[in-house]
Amino acid sequence: MKLTPTLRERLRWLLLSPRDFLLQLVCWRYATFLRGFSLMSPGFLERTGRLRARRAFFRAAKLVPAYARHLVQSSATPAAIPETDKANYIKVHSTEARCCAGSLPLKKTMIDESSGSTGTPYNWVRSKRERLESQRFISYFASYCYGTEPCITINAFSMGAWATGINMGQAMEQNGVVKNTGPDLDKILSTLRFFGPKYPYLIVGYPPFLKHFIDVAEQGGFPFEQYRLNALVGGEGMSEGLRDYLLKRFQKVYSGYGATDLEIGIAGETPVAVAIRRLAWRDPRVRAALFGGDSRLPMLFQYNPLMHHVEVNDNRELLFTITRGSVLSPRIRYNVHDEGGVARFDEVEARLRDLGYELRDLVPEASRLIRFPFLWIYGRRDSTISVMGANIYPEDLEQCLYAEPALARITNSFCLSLSEQAASVRPCFLFEVAVEPTEELKQQFARAMVSRLEHLNADFREALHEYAETLQPEVRLYRIGDGPFAANAGRIKQARLLKAAA
Repeated sequence: MKLTPTLRERLRWLLLSPRDFLLQLVCWRYATFLRGFSLMSPGFLERTGRLRARRAFFRAAKLVPAYARHLVQSSATPAAIPETDKANYIKVHSTEARCCAGSLPLKKTMIDESSGSTGTPYNWVRSKRERLESQRFISYFASYCYGTEPCITINAFSMGAWATGINMGQAMEQNGVVKNTGPDLDKILSTLRFFGPKYPYLIVGYPPFLKHFIDVAEQGGFPFEQYRLNALVGGEGMSEGLRDYLLKRFQKVYSGYGATDLEIGIAGETPVAVAIRRLAWRDPRVRAALFGGDSRLPMLFQYNPLMHHVEVNDNRELLFTITRGSVLSPRIRYNVHDEGGVARFDEVEARLRDLGYELRDLVPEASRLIRFPFLWIYGRRDSTISVMGANIYPEDLEQCLYAEPALARITNSFCLSLSEQAASVRPCFLFEVAVEPTEELKQQFARAMVSRLEHLNADFREALHEYAETLQPEVRLYRIGDGPFAANAGRIKQARLLKAAA
């Protein structure tokens, strides 16, 4: 079947032209962005986003050789558009074939490299215009969350070929002064001391790194009480316990969501998204009404549906279509294998109202709510260990750890594994600690983690009652940089899952 749009679709796209022009005007300045999107209804945003995604599909089918071949090989029809992912699309086709016109422009193009957390780093190409559009959205998101007062941004994301570092620095230049230190604690602290407490600061980086920053700075006697510090984190999930830990020293802490496969700045935490998540953290009814029966508390973001169209497949995995025409290497229904879900703003508002909560009451200090849809993320689908039918996730262990302040304070990192000995398989929890490991400390970790997991994870609770000995975790403690944690020094993200431990 020839993949061509119907006459009706072509007419709808003609009607999109005024909306596209309106979108450009709205995004020209932060003030019009905030005002314009505050006035757009959730239904209007959904319909327009779906039309833009449909147009992006036909554009890619026409302009991108690799995507055209993928559609033929998948026996695609306009009514049954196949998913793409790293295995069936990226690995199969060359970088050039995945670009519009089948070639790599040698001007105004940037190459980013993914972290290689899945085993192999990949190269991703982006046009100058698509990077500027993404950076503008990040700038607006930061202004919405932290205010428009100029500040000094200290960019602690890893520098180099990775997507986040350079792009984040360039995005935040629109909001003030930027110093790209990378994750260098000495440079960050010396910068804060050099410019002093007369300026507000925004420190951006990975959540575990900012936790480490606080610990080291406190040990060195840094005068936090004299400074106005905010934090913007990303790259991985964050429990509310970790947020509370960071809020000891930062006035505000928000997170962003992106994937190098797609782009940074796909979605961001907003005051209302954080308020809803914290409500779900405290009230199981809210968690069940919004996210279902999963034991994990997902990250909750808002996203611009006119830039990204998001769907959910039968495996609860999110599919992303970047709908902008500036994208050099289009991604259509691309699956990064993150589990989660989406809901319109008014749908979330109605579910909360049924439980007796009003969105406006959750964030009374917010002057204007942007009615963007919500996106929630649990994490990568394969980031779990399973014992006797009980799935245990890194997010579970992080929640348990930060519910124990004394243990969280001395913990630099953690990961999960399976301990396989003879015919026995047990969960294995590994912690990197800043003190000398002892048998007493190991038992303290074990008791706390089992107790917290039993309360948090229903599958673990049931399995523990039936297979008490098998579900008792093996706990291993390591000093900073020892054992499996030595490899973290060469990674931009900490590993949360290891192969079976001997």
